[in-house]
Amino acid sequence: MSDLRPQVSRAPPGHKARKAGWLRPPRLSVYILVQLLGPVAVLTLLLTSVIWLVSILPLLDLVINRGQSAWTFLSLIILLLPTPLVIIMPIAFFFAALFTLHRLQGDSELIVMASAGYSLRQLAAPVLAGAAIVMALTYACVLFLAPAGQRMLGDKLVDIRADIAGALLNEGEFNPVTQGITVFLRQLSSNGEIKGILVHDNRDRAHPVTYIAEKGILAKTPMGTRLIMQDGTIETSAQGGQQLQVLSYRSHVMNLDQFSGPARFTVRKRDERYLNELLWPAEPNIAPRIRDQFFAAAHDRLSQPLYCIAFALIALAAVMRGRRQRGSVALRLTMASLAAASLRIAGYGVMGAAQHNPALVIAFYLLPILGSAAAIAVLAGYSPSSIRARLRTQTA
Repeated sequence: MSDLRPQVSRAPPGHKARKAGWLRPPRLSVYILVQLLGPVAVLTLLLTSVIWLVSILPLLDLVINRGQSAWTFLSLIILLLPTPLVIIMPIAFFFAALFTLHRLQGDSELIVMASAGYSLRQLAAPVLAGAAIVMALTYACVLFLAPAGQRMLGDKLVDIRADIAGALLNEGEFNPVTQGITVFLRQLSSNGEIKGILVHDNRDRAHPVTYIAEKGILAKTPMGTRLIMQDGTIETSAQGGQQLQVLSYRSHVMNLDQFSGPARFTVRKRDERYLNELLWPAEPNIAPRIRDQFFAAAHDRLSQPLYCIAFALIALAAVMRGRRQRGSVALRLTMASLAAASLRIAGYGVMGAAQHNPALVIAFYLLPILGSAAAIAVLAGYSPSSIRARLRTQTA
């Protein structure tokens, strides 16, 4: 009798292992990527801290003068963080890649990898993978986090500057609230009660008015900020101080919102706009000059993360090509740093020219592409020194 049981085909031994190997990167690549991302994080933290401290000093002065809380200051500096990260992360990645590859070369780890059959193309894979990670983070900051943070930061600063209540919280000082308005609070208790109030309104120099009260309270109402003064007088001067009228009151309410600054301008700044708002502004009455500036800023944002790839290839070319003598290595690292700096400075220079000539936005993309192409040429053996050596060999 024939066997009617279904035949189960068995995969050859090692088939699953080979299939999983396609999905799992080599251990050496993971090792190089981990060694690379550590210095990137450290350099990003250090550079961000320096620029961050310089940027938050004006915010600190504003928060202190307006009597805002520590939580408000913390929220402001967090909103400011994504903007410097756009500039810092590609630069930090370049120096981290240069440092990591140079250290692996100095410790002879790259020589051991090459002896084990690890090719230059396999070495470039984890470095380019690190560049792709940093590039993705840079895109997230430049396209979403930075404009959102700048937008919220701008709105918050407008609210703080318009917060007259915060400006009055400095007791024992003459606080110039706005042009022509000076407020003095003798004592401010923990429950919000004020003792000893003086408000001098000198906006009309011919008829200055002084409000004096024994006590009062600063209240936030649905209609706005109100200063409720009790048991005081209103003194009005006329004819250069020759006439003085005094009016006593039991309770007087002053609208402090009338001293606030003007409302926010409706057209947002470039840093506060998302990419679609730069390319297609919704405001119909924007001047052509402003539209050209928005157009250049949009392409600048799109091109900034591309420098990560160029920086990765420049770092590879500087470390992997050339002699290993100490003077030669130092010269190559210096030249690579100067090349990367020149490339990035040229990108900033294009921004000014593209604002006046929109056709030049193509240069935003040509610069990182040309930098990458030059680095690939050096990796392929077409560096100026190698070309000169070949020419000398041919002539000899």
